[in-house]
Amino acid sequence: MQQNLAHIAVVVRDYDEAIAYYTEILGFKLIEDTILSETKRWVMVQPAGAENGCMLLLAKAATPEQEKSIGYQTGGRVFLFLYTDDFYRDFNHYTAKGVEFTIPPHVEEYGTVAVFKDLYGNLWDLIEPSKK
Repeated sequence: MQQNLAHIAVVVRDYDEAIAYYTEILGFKLIEDTILSETKRWVMVQPAGAENGCMLLLAKAATPEQEKSIGYQTGGRVFLFLYTDDFYRDFNHYTAKGVEFTIPPHVEEYGTVAVFKDLYGNLWDLIEPSKK
């Protein structure tokens, strides 16, 4: 059996502001933006260079209950782990774009890592894995 994660839904406040953040600030690629109804779109973004990897499905909150989870989908824990081939290139780029890092760069056994908040407050690890 072979399985893989295709998409991870991230609850967002607004499609267009989310697309702008993920593409213009984080440098992701917009893979799809399809209108499904007057209020719903199928919007997928993906990190640059991850052609066959997992994508984020930007899902606009449709109910007050869903709105409460925006930026807090994992109860305040790190939600997503973004691997990079050049930590300081991306760290410096994100910092210059105003991304807030809550834990500064440091080296762990598994690599160089820092924690940042996305547009909505979701926590991400930016990681350059150690070369083994």
